Amino acid sequence: MPELPEVESYRHLALSVRGRRVASIVARDRWFLKGGATAQVLRRALVGHRVAEVRRIGKIVLVDMDDGDTLGLRFGMTGTLLVDGTAGVDRLLYSSHQIRREWERFSMRFDEGSLIMHDPRRLGGVSLNPDLSRLGPDAVSISAAQLGAALRGSNAPLKARLLDQAKVAGIGNLIGDEVLWRAALSPLRPGGSLNATELRRLHRNLHRTLTELIDRGGSHLGDLMDERHRDGRCPKDGALLSRATVGGRTTYWCPQHQV
Repeated sequence: MPELPEVESYRHLALSVRGRRVASIVARDRWFLKGGATAQVLRRALVGHRVAEVRRIGKIVLVDMDDGDTLGLRFGMTGTLLVDGTAGVDRLLYSSHQIRREWERFSMRFDEGSLIMHDPRRLGGVSLNPDLSRLGPDAVSISAAQLGAALRGSNAPLKARLLDQAKVAGIGNLIGDEVLWRAALSPLRPGGSLNATELRRLHRNLHRTLTELIDRGGSHLGDLMDERHRDGRCPKDGALLSRATVGGRTTYWCPQHQV
């Protein structure tokens, strides 16, 4: 599934479309258009204009146009971005590795080349001028003070709080397990229970983990990943991993060193 490292790869790939003029929009799948967008609305807003910049916040790629409009691309669990026929990542967990024409949900065609949203399960979406006000600080650039504010006073499980995109934008299930495993913190602890030392350790490992996984090429390349299964053992101390549903997501952690 595309988590923040994969979406950052999509953003980096899409940088090549900066300066290109949009010649046409293909949006046959109305389900994939969100926030009141329609094919007609998107054509009127985008065709004839040039891409000014490509950004990312959390797990959303933002394509800024030269007239001030912004196209928001969300990838759900199985979405892939293709630019000029090249995919942003080589592998997605829980998704088909095939590229099929019928899975092309949205296409932006330029005078030369294209940007295509490919999504077998239709769990992503495209919107015009998406509302970003409900997103918390981006997980890559969040400060220790901002992270502390996101957790302060919370009785929700720590992992559930980290997965709340309104608190921290960009942490998905695999990243959440990896960060907490590296930071030696139990996902079950109340989010507001961390002391100052633990908060600094969490912030340090959050930044380090995301930086490393972006460089490695995906969230599926974490150090814990190969053991995230029943009867898996902690890569640090060999303890049998615990497994439970936390924040609605299947969660693995080491009961020996994550406290």
